Amino acid sequence: MKNAWFALLFLVSTSFAEDTYKAWFIDGKDLHKNKPKTHIDSLNDWFGEGSVHGNIRYYYIETKKESSSAHSNAIGGQLTYNTAHWNGFSLGSTFMTTNGFALPSKVDTSTIGRDNGVRLEGSSGGEIAQDSFSALGEAYIEYNYKDLEFLYGRKVIKTPLIHAKDVRMLTSAVQGGFFDYHVSENFRFGTSYLTHFKQRTSDRFINIVEHALGDDTEAITGAMSGEVITLNLNYTNDLLSVNAYNYYAQDFLNALYLETNYKLNVSSELNYNLSAQYMNQMSIGNADTNLAQVGSVTGGKEISSNLVGLKAKANYKESSFTLAYSKVFKSDSKHDSVVTLWDGTPLYTNTITSNNLFTSNYGKALTADSVYIGGSSGVKLAYSQKYDFTGIKGFTTSLSYLYTENSRFAHNQKDYNAVIGYTKDTLQLLLKGIYVQNNTSASEDGTISSVERFRQLRVIANYKF
Repeated sequence: MKNAWFALLFLVSTSFAEDTYKAWFIDGKDLHKNKPKTHIDSLNDWFGEGSVHGNIRYYYIETKKESSSAHSNAIGGQLTYNTAHWNGFSLGSTFMTTNGFALPSKVDTSTIGRDNGVRLEGSSGGEIAQDSFSALGEAYIEYNYKDLEFLYGRKVIKTPLIHAKDVRMLTSAVQGGFFDYHVSENFRFGTSYLTHFKQRTSDRFINIVEHALGDDTEAITGAMSGEVITLNLNYTNDLLSVNAYNYYAQDFLNALYLETNYKLNVSSELNYNLSAQYMNQMSIGNADTNLAQVGSVTGGKEISSNLVGLKAKANYKESSFTLAYSKVFKSDSKHDSVVTLWDGTPLYTNTITSNNLFTSNYGKALTADSVYIGGSSGVKLAYSQKYDFTGIKGFTTSLSYLYTENSRFAHNQKDYNAVIGYTKDTLQLLLKGIYVQNNTSASEDGTISSVERFRQLRVIANYKF
């Protein structure tokens, strides 16, 4: 704990006392204004022409479920340092820390060590889950040559199924090797070989397949660990984007995700975005065989899930309106709920309350909630507004509503979400209110359970430097 607070003090001093890090890192050169040289001539320049940035975040969260209530305060943030490019090579690192304080007798651990607690003591609210922690979340070496990029190490990434999930205190990260090739100005191809995953409420990088399946890893896959190979194709121009991702984990899962987005500019003040998505997931190899056995964690059902989503968004001046629809297809003989692994939440109908925030906890990948449960249809309405036109600059509000229906639900789920925000330069303040009726989830074997009332309040202050 003492080390974590020392690290936090370092973060604070780094952001508010530029002279300190100038002296420590770059001998008086301003990293904030740095533009890396095309040609670095020495090791001193490699480090001296680098850049530093980060954030300090305060997070208060209070959760009420029927008769239970929990809350917590946490403060921490991230500090990133990147070298310049020297003969195509560069280094990057990000230090992360989260520290709970003034904690009550019953703690909401979702901004501190929840995943550590689930993994080490089987509890999301025990002593380990309540611990503060610090971690080296990123540490990598990168090489660039013309249109080729190679990277190896720990990295924060954002893809449909593997995501940073930076709506919380800290981000999630993965470890492995990455390759990207820019075929043209508009078209990119990438692949990666991933071995470990660090969830946002943990300081440990765990084998990526073990993290998803926990104690059932060997029973499902036939091994204690595994890897994930990803492929992605991305095409973008001024009006159209097309994205394809495939995730392959031998003897566990293959997932294919497709998405397209079309932007129509009517005028300088009005534009539309039309988007469509499709995803297919299936268990493969040993997992397909083992999950089909009577008595498996899924009740004898191999994984087979399919989803589609549609979204229309209109932006007019400082207003934005969104309508989204999703459908996860039902199959009584299969594990038909979407497996939302490694903090990915791909559906357009996600809300802050119903986006499987905890299915990326250790061993929880085969659980699901709300719109991700097999058979669920979801409709989401959202409206956001800026107020700069009034002369009161920096304020924003957003309202969203999600209705999820499923023939398996005793009562359909309704999510209400309201956010008030204020941004001034690099400081952002957010007040978020959440209310859910019949918050519904599905276990590994498809058993449905729900909480009649779910309420949550979040207060977030985030300073970037």
